[in-house]
Amino acid sequence: MPTILGQNQYGKAENRVVKITRDGATHHIKDLNVSVALSGDMDEVHYSGSNANVLPTDTTKNTVYAFAKEYGIESAEQFGIHLARHFVTSQEPIKTARIRIEEYQWERIAASDANSRFIGADEVKHSFVRKGQETRVTQITYDGEKWEVISGLKDLVVMNSTNSEFWGYVKDKYTTLPEAYDRILATQVSGRWRFNWTDDEQRMPNWEKSYEQVKKHMLQAFAETYSLSLQQTLYQMGSRIINNRSEIDEVRFSLPNKHHFLVDLEPFGLKNDNEVYYAADRPYGLIEATILRDGVEPRIPVDLTNL
Repeated sequence: MPTILGQNQYGKAENRVVKITRDGATHHIKDLNVSVALSGDMDEVHYSGSNANVLPTDTTKNTVYAFAKEYGIESAEQFGIHLARHFVTSQEPIKTARIRIEEYQWERIAASDANSRFIGADEVKHSFVRKGQETRVTQITYDGEKWEVISGLKDLVVMNSTNSEFWGYVKDKYTTLPEAYDRILATQVSGRWRFNWTDDEQRMPNWEKSYEQVKKHMLQAFAETYSLSLQQTLYQMGSRIINNRSEIDEVRFSLPNKHHFLVDLEPFGLKNDNEVYYAADRPYGLIEATILRDGVEPRIPVDLTNL
């Protein structure tokens, strides 16, 4: 049967780049995993093998490292914008560039009392420990006219040890789960949020400040919501972000329920007064939803793993 070429892209995936900014004795780290995907007039390379319009993926890799030196890395978003603009504006066959970035965060190691008198500070200025809280992510797409920036995080594990219930649900002959009026609520947050910044003429957000503020509102909503369901908590987290950050129009969360079950201690003559739990890793409930500013159409992919 005759065939035609559908949507396609190519590039170099997972370019690990670590940029050290040296401010005297104080160093700053940006640790990124950058994936480049380019699309445009690429029919012939598929149909005939002609590479006339193909910028080598090795070149895209080299560009990542060169731009880390030339432009520095102020933020993952800003770095991705530099890259996307370069690929679309410097190569006529390339019509769209998509840059996906994971950022691994580091924090300084505190100096011991014995050593602090030698370095004159409360922390070692060039020694770091990898943060285990979350991985920051962003995706920048540019088609020569409009930008789309979707940022977020993954693997942020949070827990409320009380102020959570789950009862009043549908029951059938297969239901064995007892109703809970005081339970642990824990999840591993994967979240994405879409900015309403679309072109160079508009005021560009402060990417670093925006990330910190979004995370703050997200965590405050999780902590302050008396939860009757994980869905309710998810909606409050997204609504808090939309209501407090005017630069964001859409938030999508994927929240696996990290189940904690009370252990039956009665066989040992002990009462378990919401103190001892079994943490189950699987199977788990998976709660997902998108929260939008009123009047906005959703554009964040449902499957966050493909972002």
